[in-house]
Amino acid sequence: MDSSGPGPSSASGAGGASTHDVAPKPPAQLSRYESQKRRDWNTFLQYLRNHRPPLTLARCSGAHVIEFLRYLDQFGKTKVHAAGCTYYGQPSPPGPCPCPLRQAWGSLDALIGRLRAAYEESGGAPESNPFAARAVRIYLREVRDSHAKARGISYEKKKRKRVQATEAPSSSSGAVAVGRDVGGSADVGAVPASTSQLAGDGSTAPSISGV
Repeated sequence: MDSSGPGPSSASGAGGASTHDVAPKPPAQLSRYESQKRRDWNTFLQYLRNHRPPLTLARCSGAHVIEFLRYLDQFGKTKVHAAGCTYYGQPSPPGPCPCPLRQAWGSLDALIGRLRAAYEESGGAPESNPFAARAVRIYLREVRDSHAKARGISYEKKKRKRVQATEAPSSSSGAVAVGRDVGGSADVGAVPASTSQLAGDGSTAPSISGV
């Protein structure tokens, strides 16, 4: 009897080797919010590198954040009428005007929220977070008020309706209310835009949309 053939032990060994030959799991896909936050963070770091003189994150202050927000206005898509414009204070002007395009307040507010979170996720201390500086909050408030007057719209916070315990869970009104921002437009923090624009100095502006 020829005993040179493969025995049970070698067969089980071959079978055992195949059980370990499993393809690695693909990395989890980031949500749209996380992807947007990562793009915004990389854009801000690129802005610091292109800054003259160059600026490090450790030396970044609220004043530098405000400077960054003003820089972004050149990529804005929202018409903000000047005080002397015929359409100043009109929410739906009947014709064109030479007033500049700016970043909408809602977009800037959502952007700062993402950058504030990204700063701390990158190891920054909350007490030294330049995106949470008082000067930045004041600037955003001034932008909100000036845009509201120039565009003839209101950014007053709307009261959300409390969902009753007896209300059917399939109600869509509550879901819509949660997904809106205080200005009444879609929450740009949760649903980021998909396009980016390139600045003349080679830095990439965040893909935030003007509403």
